[in-house]
Amino acid sequence: MNFKQSFSHGSFYSLPEVEKQGLGKVSRLPVSLRIVLESLVRNLDGKRVREQDIRALAAWKPKAERTEEIPFVVARVLLQDFTGVPLVVDLAAMRNAVSKAGKSPSLIEPLVPVDLVIDHSVQVDFARVANALQLNMGIEFTRNRARYEFLKWGMSAFHGLQIVPPGMGIVHQVNLEYLAPGVHKRDGVYYPDSLVGTDSHTTMINGLGIVAYGVGGIEAEAAMLGQPAYFLTPDVIGVHLQGAVKPGVTATDVVLTITEMLRKAKVVGKFVEFFGEGAASLPVPERATIANMAPEYGATMGYFPVDELSCQYMLATGRARDKVDAMRAYFQAQQMFGIPKKGECDYTQVLELDLGSVRPSVAGPKRPQDRIELPKLKEMFCKILQEPAPSGYGKKKEEVGKRYHQVVEPPQVEHVAGGGKQEPDIGSEVLRDGVTKKDTNPLTEAEMMTNRPTPDRVPTQEVHQMKMPVDIGHGDVLIAAITSCTNTSNPSVMLAAGLLAKKAVEKGLHVRPEVKTSLAPGSRVVSRYLEKTGLQPYLDKLGFTTVGYGCTTCIGNSGPLDPHVEQLVTQNDLVAASVLSGNRNFEARVHQSIKANFLMSPPLVVAFAIAGRVDIDVEKDPIGLGRDGKPVYLKDLWPTAEELNAALGAASDAQMYRQNYGGDLSRVLNWVDVATAGGVDRRAPKDLDFRYRRSNIAPGEVVARASFSLEPADPAQVKETLAGMREQRKAAQPSGIKTFGSTFKNPDDPRAEGMTAGKLLDAAGCRGLAVGGARFSEKHANFVENMGDATTADVVALMADGRRRVREKFGVELEAEVQFLGAVDAKGLYE
Repeated sequence: MNFKQSFSHGSFYSLPEVEKQGLGKVSRLPVSLRIVLESLVRNLDGKRVREQDIRALAAWKPKAERTEEIPFVVARVLLQDFTGVPLVVDLAAMRNAVSKAGKSPSLIEPLVPVDLVIDHSVQVDFARVANALQLNMGIEFTRNRARYEFLKWGMSAFHGLQIVPPGMGIVHQVNLEYLAPGVHKRDGVYYPDSLVGTDSHTTMINGLGIVAYGVGGIEAEAAMLGQPAYFLTPDVIGVHLQGAVKPGVTATDVVLTITEMLRKAKVVGKFVEFFGEGAASLPVPERATIANMAPEYGATMGYFPVDELSCQYMLATGRARDKVDAMRAYFQAQQMFGIPKKGECDYTQVLELDLGSVRPSVAGPKRPQDRIELPKLKEMFCKILQEPAPSGYGKKKEEVGKRYHQVVEPPQVEHVAGGGKQEPDIGSEVLRDGVTKKDTNPLTEAEMMTNRPTPDRVPTQEVHQMKMPVDIGHGDVLIAAITSCTNTSNPSVMLAAGLLAKKAVEKGLHVRPEVKTSLAPGSRVVSRYLEKTGLQPYLDKLGFTTVGYGCTTCIGNSGPLDPHVEQLVTQNDLVAASVLSGNRNFEARVHQSIKANFLMSPPLVVAFAIAGRVDIDVEKDPIGLGRDGKPVYLKDLWPTAEELNAALGAASDAQMYRQNYGGDLSRVLNWVDVATAGGVDRRAPKDLDFRYRRSNIAPGEVVARASFSLEPADPAQVKETLAGMREQRKAAQPSGIKTFGSTFKNPDDPRAEGMTAGKLLDAAGCRGLAVGGARFSEKHANFVENMGDATTADVVALMADGRRRVREKFGVELEAEVQFLGAVDAKGLYE
C-alpha cells in the first residue's frame, strides 16, 4: 500500500488514491471518518495500525453492525489542570523509574505535542468589585502554589509539554484561538490536526474542522506516548441544517435546540456531522458553540468540515497566512474542502433542522436538554416549583409568592465550602453498549461529577458583603454568570451582552445586591474587544466585572454567596435560581445552595440579572423601571442586527490575537514568580503584560515601577543628554525627593555606568506622558500612576510608548521588569 503523493506545499497521504486503488468509496464517507482514515493510512506500520484496519474503515457502511475497533493515532493531546496534573505526575514517575534503572531520564518524553492549559482552578471568591480579577487570581495562586510549582517544573523538564499559565483563558477557547494549527508538517509531510483531550468539551474544536473528543486519563497518556486511541467504528449521524437564524436568535438558542433534538435521537457514542447550506452559512464561533455541547447531546463529536470560513477564522485570529494557505491547499488536495451538500455523503441517519424555526430559549432547571422557550419560562418554573419530587420541588401553593427578609448584621455563619457540592459521587451503572441508565456516556458522566472546585472558602470578613437588608423568595436569581467555554468564545453573544448592558445603564436600570454577578471571559481577547467597543464599563456598572479567565461558575467554582443570603436560603429551603451562559446545570453543580439553574445566552443572563427572578415572562412583563419611572421591557434593550454588526466589525482585529498570544507565554506575570525545581524564575516577559496585584490602589497612587536593561547604540550621547538634564532639573526638584529606579542589570558594562531607567525615560520625554488613565509620574519617569480609571491595556500601551521613544532617541532597546506597588509599598518613594 503506497498512498503518498505531492501537492503544492509538500507531500501527503492521499485519500483519493485510497479510493483509486479500490479500497472503498472514500469520497462518500462522512468527512470526520475520512480524517480518521488518513491517520490510519499515514501510520500504517503493521503493529499499531494494520492493513485490515485501513480496509475496514475505507469500506465503512452506514448501517452495518459495528464490531471493528479503530486504532486512531492523534496529532496532539490537550489537557486542563485538574485532569492533566496526574498525567504529568505519571511522566515524572516514569523518569524516576528510568533513572533508577541506570538510564537517562530524558528518554521519557511525550511523542506528540502536549498542551496543558491551567483554567480550572480560579474560583469566584470576589465579585462585583473593580479588582475582583486581581483578588481571585491572588487567592488562586495561594491555593494552588504547590501544583503550579510542579507544573512549571514539568514545563521545563519535558520538551514536548507546553503549559499555558493561569489567567490566559479557558482551555477550549485557547485551543480554538491559538493552539490549533489546522494542519501539521513533519519531514515534509502534511497531515490534518487531530487530538484527544482530558475534558469532555474538547469537541469545541470540531467547529474548526478538527477531529477531537474527550477521553480518560489512561487513553490520553497512551496518546502522549504515541499509542493509538481505540474506539468502536462509529455510526455517523448527519444533521442537515437549512435556512438561516432569525434576528434576535442567538447561537445559544440554536445549540439548546440541537441538544434537545439530538438527545431525543439517542446519539450516545456516535459521531454527529453537520452539513447543508445552513451549516455552511454559520461562522466558526457559532459552529464552535454547537460543537462544544456534544457531551450534552451525548455524541462523541459534533463535527463541521473545513471550508473557506474556517480559513478566514484562522486569519482573523492571527494565524500566519502561509500556514492558512497550506491548510486550504491540503484539504483541497484531499477533496475534503467545503461543507458537504445534501446527498454528497452517506450517513447512518439524517436529521433535519431549519435554523429559521429556532426560537429564543433557556434550558433547565436541572438538565441541559430540557429546553424551554423563553415566553414559557414563568409558567414552567411555577409548575415545577409545585410538582412533587423528583421532577419538581414540592412547594405548596401558598409558599410560591412568599418573601423572606433579614436585617443585615454580622451573624455567626456556619463555615460552608464555596462552589458546588463536595460529596463524592460515582457514575451510573452501565447497562448496555457502553451507555448508562441515564443514557449518557459513562466517561462523560464521570468527568461531570469529578470535576470538583476547590472547597476552601475565603474568610467571611474579607468578602464584599451585603450592606442592606436581604429580601429573597422562590425563583429569585442569586447567581448570574457569563461563564463557560460554550458561549464566551463567541463574539456575537458577548458583544450582545455588552450592548444590552449599555442600554440598561442608559435607562437607569441596575442589579439588586443579592445577585452575585460575574464575567469570566474565555480569553483575554474578549476583554480587549469589550474595551475597544466601549462596552465593558456598562457591564461593570451592572456588576459584571471580570472575575477571572477560566472555568468558573459552569464547573461549580462559583464561590460563596453572601453569608446573609445563603443563610436565608438554607434556613427556609428556598428554590433560588442561577442563570448562566454555561453548558451544565445539574442541581448543586453550580452552587450547593442553588437548586434551579438555567442555561441561556450571555445577553439573557444580563437581562435576568436585572429582572432578579426567573418567574417572569420577559416578552410581556417589564424587567425593571427606568430612572423616569417607566417600565423597561426586554425588547427595549435587545440589540438590533445593525448595532451588533457594527460592534462585530470594531472587534475584528487579528492583531489583538497576535498580541495576546505573542511571545513566551511562560513569562506571564504571577506565573514567573512561581518557583521551580531550580529556584524562583523571575525573568521578565518580553511582551509586557501587567496585572495589578494589590487591591488598595487609589487614584494618584503609584501602581507600577519598571527597571530596564539596555544596549546603547551611542553611550556617549546618552551620558551627555542625561548630564545636562540633571543640572536643569536640580532646582526644580522638591527637597527630599530621591531619584528612584533600579540601576542596570549589567553594572560592569561601562556603557551602563551611572544610568537609571527613569533617567532614560525622562530624557526621551516620558515624564508626565499619559495613555488613558495611566501616566508616567511627573516626579519619577519610570513610575506609572493610576489617574483613577487605568486599565491593564492603558499601562501596557503607555510602557510600549515609552520603550518606543527611548528606542527612537537613543537606539536603545529596553526590556521591562515590573513591580506592582500599593499604598504601603509606595509610601517611601517621596521621602
